[in-house]
Amino acid sequence: MEHTYNEILEIVNRETRAWDTQDVTLLLSIFHPDMVWPWPPSACDHNPVKWEFVLGRFNYSRWKKFYETFFKTHTLIHNNREIKKIMITKEQDGAFAVVDIDTCWKDNNGQLQNWLGRVCKVYVKNDQEWLMTMHTGVLKYESSTNH
Repeated sequence: MEHTYNEILEIVNRETRAWDTQDVTLLLSIFHPDMVWPWPPSACDHNPVKWEFVLGRFNYSRWKKFYETFFKTHTLIHNNREIKKIMITKEQDGAFAVVDIDTCWKDNNGQLQNWLGRVCKVYVKNDQEWLMTMHTGVLKYESSTNH
């Protein structure tokens, strides 16, 4: 189980490195072909009835273009992340990580965009590698350290 825990830790940290370095290829390396990423309109919208999709199901070309454009039009101010929990199935074929994030971007017009709150990253073991299948948008919780 410790080996599997370290594999999940690696993919969470790889994603963080991708954001830190704005490395689109590294970021796209974590996504499963069936990845979907619903986002709440705000960090306080816990009711999934209000959630939306910015991008459809993972499509390498479409997502690459989206993130290349985002990184060209935004400057990373800071990216602080703290893993709160990693849970692995007893079969060691599925996992999720709960991460508190405080990621702040400034766009080319000087507008700040702050992703502040808690996310849940869901992974599946695909052949010999772990890939992300789902990720919640950023939500604030009373017990979260980031609010």
